[in-house]
Amino acid sequence: MDSEFWISELTDDDVPAVVALCRTALDLPEDAAEAAEIVLRLRETTGTDGWSATPRRIAGFLALSSAGAGTGAESAGEPVPVTGGRVIGVVLGSVSHRDRSIGHIDLLAVDPRERRRGVARALVSRIEGALAGLGAGDVVIAGNAPYYAWPGIDVRYTPAICAAMAFGFEQDQPAWNMTVDVTRPATGATPEALAGDETRLAGTGLTIRRAVAADVPALVRFSLANFGEGWGGEITHSVGRDRAGCHLALAADGTIVGFAAYGSSRPSWFGPMGTAPAARGSGVGALLLRRCLVDQRAAGHDRVQIGWVGPLPFYAKAVGARVERVFLLYRKQL
Repeated sequence: MDSEFWISELTDDDVPAVVALCRTALDLPEDAAEAAEIVLRLRETTGTDGWSATPRRIAGFLALSSAGAGTGAESAGEPVPVTGGRVIGVVLGSVSHRDRSIGHIDLLAVDPRERRRGVARALVSRIEGALAGLGAGDVVIAGNAPYYAWPGIDVRYTPAICAAMAFGFEQDQPAWNMTVDVTRPATGATPEALAGDETRLAGTGLTIRRAVAADVPALVRFSLANFGEGWGGEITHSVGRDRAGCHLALAADGTIVGFAAYGSSRPSWFGPMGTAPAARGSGVGALLLRRCLVDQRAAGHDRVQIGWVGPLPFYAKAVGARVERVFLLYRKQL
């Protein structure tokens, strides 16, 4: 045990304390505002990836300090619950659902008042050991879809980038999000703006509607056949989930030709979406995207993040999205 702090395994009872910590420790307001959603999403274990019933393998640890344990500490005006001590740091990790030899560091947060004391290093060391015990040979700092909060480290989290380098991680690849201001009329994120496109596509035999639970197996098969196995879980978790949803396009014979989802990872994030090659250029993808943005705007989001973007030109043209959040991904061999 360290004379100033010690590491303990995270339990479900500790989740409120972790949420409270993250509201302070996540320096960017857009992340702090969704701290509860981030923590609860990353802690999920009973869900599946959309095509496999294999339970998700995760690990988590807390850094605790006895200082202030009797009264708690203030975070965003609320007391931080304690479990044998004051929570000053947390790390969450998981095993990749695509490659069981890869472990992911999903979240690392340290109380700003406790930084530069070795807390992050101790937490990373513990999660690396746990992931190795679960069979991982490599550890990455990268999103483990469909249970992820970021593609990697936002470049504005400069201390986190410095820490990753100090802990022996090497930069792997960049990723980025695009931002949509859904209050701008040009975005077309209103039911009235969608009416004309919906009428036009209906005239071509396409049906556009919200997805329901019974659609999930067909949506997963469509995604797998056209885009690979990466999106099945995100589609599954967008349908019927609070503050999430999915819209789809059906041809006259009932086959799916496109979908767009939101809220699987975070309520303010859009994606994934995909359109069958034969339907591209028809406007169906842009319509599905805007239908999701209408939902998110109705839920109170003025700005929506399009996560882990591939086709930048499409989103820029369709809704005026712009690249805003850039992430660096890291890898380390154990």
